[in-house]
Amino acid sequence: MRTEIIVVGAGPTGLMLAHELTLAGVPVVVLEKQPTRNPQSRAGGLQPRTAEVLDLRGLLDPLLADAPSRNNHGGHFAMLPVELDCRPWRTRHPYPVTLPQDRLEAFLEERLVAQGVPVLRGHEATAVEQDADGVTAGGLRGSYLVACDGAHSAVRAALGVPFPGRAGRMSAVAADLTLASRSDAVPMDRGHFSQYPRSAGGYFSILHPLDGDRYRLIFGRLSGDGPGREAPVTAEEVREALHAVYGRDTELGELRAASRFSDAVRQVERYREGRVFFAGDAAHIHAPIGGQGVNLGVQDAVNLGWKLAAEVRGWAPAGLLDTYHDERHPVAARVLEHTRAQAVLMNPGQDEEVEAVRTLATELLRLPDTNRYISGMMSGLDIRYPGLGPRMTDLELTTGAGPTRLSLLMHSGRGLLLSLDGKRRDVGDRSDRVEHVVAESDEDVEGAEGAEALLIRPDGYIAWSTADRSPLEAALTRWFG
Repeated sequence: MRTEIIVVGAGPTGLMLAHELTLAGVPVVVLEKQPTRNPQSRAGGLQPRTAEVLDLRGLLDPLLADAPSRNNHGGHFAMLPVELDCRPWRTRHPYPVTLPQDRLEAFLEERLVAQGVPVLRGHEATAVEQDADGVTAGGLRGSYLVACDGAHSAVRAALGVPFPGRAGRMSAVAADLTLASRSDAVPMDRGHFSQYPRSAGGYFSILHPLDGDRYRLIFGRLSGDGPGREAPVTAEEVREALHAVYGRDTELGELRAASRFSDAVRQVERYREGRVFFAGDAAHIHAPIGGQGVNLGVQDAVNLGWKLAAEVRGWAPAGLLDTYHDERHPVAARVLEHTRAQAVLMNPGQDEEVEAVRTLATELLRLPDTNRYISGMMSGLDIRYPGLGPRMTDLELTTGAGPTRLSLLMHSGRGLLLSLDGKRRDVGDRSDRVEHVVAESDEDVEGAEGAEALLIRPDGYIAWSTADRSPLEAALTRWFG
């Protein structure tokens, strides 16, 4: 079977990448070794920048159409009792979006299947071979392959690509469950994440409501000891932790899904190996703190998708594909660093010296400038790639067709040349990859104040503005051939 792009892994990263490629008209096939979708919630929400990215493609509103409610609590850093305030970053999504990962995956997969994109389950890409013309894996032949197959990537193993970093030092469990009964220690409603952690009876624990009658429980022994990753999680093990931390009045109802995880920290040195790229957990892993994993993976996909499409369609300028590594590797490296810092500050063992540092960090987070810095870092709203402006804020605009928003103009997945001064500008023969829109706005463009026109990449970052005083043609050629 022949396709252009083989995507290995049907998690959020692989499915989002397949969506981007399909939007660009590039044939793609998704291979997934699991025969059915994983029913476990895993990640519990979307960071504000991920919500923005989904909004750029018109995916956010239909994704949340059946969501019970929007979250109105700010994010957290190391579960400290201070809400992170993303409003200074001028986003329409200042709060993390409560959404279990299984719902995101189901939504993206259903949309792909409806468009005729093959999502082949029960297909593992254990043998990967590449040559000057393409890649072969799982009975498929493609021009390129993207490994989105998780922390234990079969593609990475098949190619012998090292995954340097630090092994896990603790073992913990994440479980989706219902409760037959509960004590007063069990949270009834969603709140700020800092209210959930508890330690008692030799365990640390986080228990919070998900959707319907489903709860997520994360627990482990304060000693860090625990079974290996492959050991099944038993109902008795979960029940013991519930009793130890929340009392015997809290009784397990149904254990719906569970898995083990560690605090391992690893990152591949290069995100590209010939015609094979790495994205999501196949490229980087860290302790699951603060909803960073899905945030990183979805943005990896949106950064890489349009660049791969450009290469396949023959208009990519020289070096475009290499910018994927150059831009995304440092972003993940920073996440690995700050999740390690948070793991220390979370302090489940209640060490007195660490508690003193937590007190100081809490005071600092209450300072507006510190809170803005940390909220930008945790949400992904502060990302700025080398040689580019910041992300484009979702301006209110008025065009000849009437009122609109910037994000509504980006649904096609193409670049956007936005003229705010009423002048028409020439994109040359690039109209198939860059849309030109003349509009008015009463808002300033953050990072390009006073700009009369802007060139915005498909992933939402400003590639040029009249404030740069550099030629538009140079920027068009640099990013759109």
